[in-house]
Amino acid sequence: PMPEPHIPDGYRLLAVDAVASTNDEAKQLGMDGAPARTVVWARSQTSGRGRRGRTWVSPPGNLFTSVLLRPQCAPVVAAQVSFVASLAIFDMVTKALGEADKVLCKWPNDVLVDGRKISGILLESASGTSPTGASVIDWLVLGVGVNVEHHPDIQGPQGSTSLLASGALDYDLNTTLSDYLAALDIWLEVWETKGFALIREAWLARTFALGYS
Repeated sequence: PMPEPHIPDGYRLLAVDAVASTNDEAKQLGMDGAPARTVVWARSQTSGRGRRGRTWVSPPGNLFTSVLLRPQCAPVVAAQVSFVASLAIFDMVTKALGEADKVLCKWPNDVLVDGRKISGILLESASGTSPTGASVIDWLVLGVGVNVEHHPDIQGPQGSTSLLASGALDYDLNTTLSDYLAALDIWLEVWETKGFALIREAWLARTFALGYS
């Protein structure tokens, strides 16, 4: 049997078999006042979304998760969380493959293995107004999909891959979630306590041609 996923301290896990979109579930939780670090995890999605409204194919066997955050910051600052997520995915994928040489980050928020896309990140948020009149994030949903067992047949120079296709033969879905959340927790702590400069530096160290290739 697969080990139960390990959830970092301070996180709450809501696991469901199938859902239209983990981001939609997490957004509703955000509007309903759920605490930060609530994690929605689905075995499959029926209406998964990628960036720019693209469909995110969501068969069982891949990782679909959204984390509700409540950073006390301006919306433009909250956008930095996509880099935080890229670093967490990079660490998780590197651990799964047992090597970092094949893994790279690419602008704006892709993680590649052997030049092929293995994950997707979708940030959605709502903001309110602080007592001083500034725009402040009310809730931020970090949606992440990782190809674990399957990957779509994407034509073109980049293409896509999965952990299984990349050689992570002994990797299961619960471990994928555990390792992603553990890495996310570490990088969120860096971002919240040290600021974006260290996140940017770490991201650039894991990318190629300054991320604009």
